Amino acid sequence: MSRVGKDPVAVPSGVEVQMSGQTLSAKGSLGTLRLVVSNEVSAVIADGAVTIAPKNDTKHARAMWGTTRALVNNMVTGVSKGFSVTLEINGVGYRAAVQGNTLNLQLGYSHEIAYPIPSDVKIVCERPTLINVSGADRQRVGQIRAYRPPEPYKGKGIKYSTETVRRKEGKKK
Repeated sequence: MSRVGKDPVAVPSGVEVQMSGQTLSAKGSLGTLRLVVSNEVSAVIADGAVTIAPKNDTKHARAMWGTTRALVNNMVTGVSKGFSVTLEINGVGYRAAVQGNTLNLQLGYSHEIAYPIPSDVKIVCERPTLINVSGADRQRVGQIRAYRPPEPYKGKGIKYSTETVRRKEGKKK
């Protein structure tokens, strides 16, 4: 039995959750998010909470039970409070700058990366090595780190401000 899945998702005041067919939508002060619920699970909205249950007892249905519950929880939290992440850039010559609707990243590649900022995400660069990303969709907020995750030998790359990079010793002569 899924420990995550059996816990219902409480819907806070100011958030409206609707189910139409297989699509679950959450609308709040920070926007609207949609999720297509898997055929393996069923979602029921009752008493100010969303309850997810598996339709059968297969391994895939049990896996989707907890996953779907976590995605619904992220949707409800995103449209009510939102998600915010602070990213630090480490490396010589590594920097970021917001110009209009694009985030320009220089991350040691032979070219500059122009990341178009989505309309539902807000990106602010306080310093060239510090990026604040906030928005309602948790997946979109965390995407920028994937351009250059921190490497373990010199620690160069984009890391979360709360993350500690496990450093490795280099090769010996």
